[in-house]
Amino acid sequence: MKRAIISDVHGNLEALQAVLEDIDKQNVDSLYCLGDTVGYGPNPCECVKIVRDRCSMVLLGNHDQGALFDPDGFNVGAEKAIRWTRSQLEQHDRMSKHSANMLADFLGELPRTHADGDAMFVHGSARRPLDEYVFPEDIYNPLKMEHVFELIGRYCFQGHTHIPGIFTPSPEFLSPNVPQGSDECHAALPPSTKAMINVGSVGQPRDGDPRACYVILEDDQTVRFRRIEYPLEVTRRKIHQISDLDNFLGDRLVQGR
Repeated sequence: MKRAIISDVHGNLEALQAVLEDIDKQNVDSLYCLGDTVGYGPNPCECVKIVRDRCSMVLLGNHDQGALFDPDGFNVGAEKAIRWTRSQLEQHDRMSKHSANMLADFLGELPRTHADGDAMFVHGSARRPLDEYVFPEDIYNPLKMEHVFELIGRYCFQGHTHIPGIFTPSPEFLSPNVPQGSDECHAALPPSTKAMINVGSVGQPRDGDPRACYVILEDDQTVRFRRIEYPLEVTRRKIHQISDLDNFLGDRLVQGR
């Protein structure tokens, strides 16, 4: 059983296409998306349609919700991007002739959690599935980690921070090292304890590596973190050409921050 798990596409069409091309070569059985298909990036409608058509399970992310309702808790640049994203979704839906093609309806019906056997899937955390961040430095906040781990059966797959890695109840954070020239590293999930697995970000990595990131879960035992090159300068130029998207949102793609 192989499952590919993506998250935080954020309207980055070039990164999504590159990741899906790689996934098609991996002979996976299913594809899950943990939310934030939109926000920040220049191609929200195209990305929503692809995720809708390709993924067998899609969750709601905080940026997806922000594009549907009044954005709450976003910084100025992110809120500006969310409002532009909403206008793009509304424009698409006004031009759609069939209700089945309405992108806002698709996003609005997405669940916040998904359970499959011993595995839980969320965007943020098991405690607050939509919007709680669990950062690597939270290992120094044992009370928070204890509270989150109490809600996990065995494994929880999540995104939101854009930083890939594995949390254990120790607590510790295991960061995957995928050096340049390689595209993957393997990590065996701990068989006798719980784990939180952050799958990283397809469209806006923030761990210092600009390559798109996603994971493949094999037989609920091994996680393969994959890093995929994509033409990020194309995405960067698109962002620079849209006045409602801050140039920083394109520039940060080059640094992976």
